[in-house]
Amino acid sequence: MATKEELLKLFENNKGVFLSGEEIAEKLSLSRTAVWKAVNSLRKDGYRIDAVQNKGYCLAIDTDILSAEGILKYLEPVCSNLELTVLPVTDSTNNLLREMAAAGAPEGRCVIANSQTMGKGRLGRVFYSPADTGVYLSLLLRPGQCSAEQASKLTTMAAVAACEAIEDVSDEKASIKWVNDIYMNDRKVSGILTEASFDLESGYLEYAALGIGINIYPPKTGFPEEIKDIAGAVFRAPRNDGKNRVAAAFLNHFMEYYTAGNSADYAVRYRDRSFLIGRDINVLFRDGKRSATAIDVDPDCHLIVRYEDGSEDCLSSGEVSLRLADK
Repeated sequence: MATKEELLKLFENNKGVFLSGEEIAEKLSLSRTAVWKAVNSLRKDGYRIDAVQNKGYCLAIDTDILSAEGILKYLEPVCSNLELTVLPVTDSTNNLLREMAAAGAPEGRCVIANSQTMGKGRLGRVFYSPADTGVYLSLLLRPGQCSAEQASKLTTMAAVAACEAIEDVSDEKASIKWVNDIYMNDRKVSGILTEASFDLESGYLEYAALGIGINIYPPKTGFPEEIKDIAGAVFRAPRNDGKNRVAAAFLNHFMEYYTAGNSADYAVRYRDRSFLIGRDINVLFRDGKRSATAIDVDPDCHLIVRYEDGSEDCLSSGEVSLRLADK
């Protein structure tokens, strides 16, 4: 670990506490000059580090900068095998992670970005990913002998984990719009995109890149015109470690479900958080849409719908929207 990263880890674990230059130098086996240089480097990265004579250096308690060191201090033992890479910007965390996967990266590699220039949503859409307002995260998974049907459950696990993470840090209710959108107060705050590679001979999953974007704060200039009526954020104003806490909480909850495998109870929690059940929706197809009512979510997290002619369907994938009259 580089000197700057070692110092940041020490500051993150002692946020709001003054540490003398001598104490820091001793803990990190550095010279006082190396400490001073590392402090200045962190300041250039945006960290507010106060310096007081005879007291030392202190990372401001209200700091909210996304970093591996900031996330690691909140992770539970279930995440001990994860390897975090945190970047200021990338085109797409899923794209970068898939390149790593193709090169043989092991399960648990996790790429997190402060912004994306080409954030990816479902069906070829763009996921708006401005700097300093969100968490954009992709996690590499290599479950053994996993079929396409089983792989689809990774997305539903992630949806429940996202809701629980948001509720942990905000104390507000989060809910799921089938199949992979997370809402708070009738606004979309998160979207999930799982991209996978399968072995053509066995039909089993080679790897999955589980991607999630979470709007932590509203952009200073507002959301773009095309999403301003639907997009929202977890917090209305900056919070101490808001981004790091949400990222860590998501990883903690997801890895609990993932490591539990078939014994996980996420399906019940997924159903309980669905806000579509009993509501009028449109089921969207390539050639049009059909009006329906969402009846239930089954144990495999499929959406059961009843069309206007009385026929029913069990949707394992696809897209739905609330009927305009129900908005």
